[in-house]
Amino acid sequence: RGQYDVLWKQPANGEYALRMDPVFPAECMLAGADNRKLLPGAMLTRFHLACPDGLEGKPVAIAGLEMTLTDVLVRLHKLDGREETHLARATDTTVTIGGGGGGWARAGTYLRLGIQHIALGIDHLLFVLGLLLIVRDRWMLLKTVTAFTAAHSLTLAIATLGHIQLPVALLNALVALSILFVAPEAIRAARSETSLTIRHTWVVAFAFGLLHGLGFANGLTTLGLSKGELVPALALFNVGVEIGQLTFLGLVLALGRAFRLMAIRWPEPVLRLPAYAIGALGAMWTVQYAAVALGAW
Repeated sequence: RGQYDVLWKQPANGEYALRMDPVFPAECMLAGADNRKLLPGAMLTRFHLACPDGLEGKPVAIAGLEMTLTDVLVRLHKLDGREETHLARATDTTVTIGGGGGGWARAGTYLRLGIQHIALGIDHLLFVLGLLLIVRDRWMLLKTVTAFTAAHSLTLAIATLGHIQLPVALLNALVALSILFVAPEAIRAARSETSLTIRHTWVVAFAFGLLHGLGFANGLTTLGLSKGELVPALALFNVGVEIGQLTFLGLVLALGRAFRLMAIRWPEPVLRLPAYAIGALGAMWTVQYAAVALGAW
């Protein structure tokens, strides 16, 4: 009672880790010295905490979280087998132990993580937007979305379960290259030209979707989940990603339909501007991440 083993895992780049620290109630005392270990991409700290009255109903804060764009997953495993999970964010850096965090709360946490991951993943959204600019009919749109979903769901599961892994720098460069690839194809489609990609967009969506699934997996593998929690977390995270992706698709299609209903006729350069913007960003990221990948080798 009142004794806790604490594992604090935070992202790190080389020997540099984000400036964040867990803050426990004042009556809790550190028992023994910190045990720190630097892993690729993360800093692990283990220590023992003694809280005379326990942590039930007490706040645990993450100092420095408000200065970041990340979230912190707070998980408590009790000796009787019960578990609870909370999500601390930059806008709400304190969680209350015992204040919910059961099965439904954990499900909501992983679902929200998936939605946030796709909402903040500008590279993934730009790739999807590029595919939309290429597709010309509803049947091809359905095949393209289905192929992309199937591909990234497959590699998301494989990578999260530890069966495949690519260096982060190389993966980022390949994802950026996929964005750069779709931009010229979108320009060709706007000019009513044709190519293998334009005729069979779903093939390209599936091929590059495999890469994007590996990128999605980074959102789960960095959490250090136990094997028992990994599979349900994977399923819910993937559902969250799909919700975010379909919401984005719906917004883009609704915006396009609104323009058509209002009979707005954009000048030709304006119509091609999104494709050029996607290509410019894709080129910049490809060069940037390729340089990082080559430097890492």
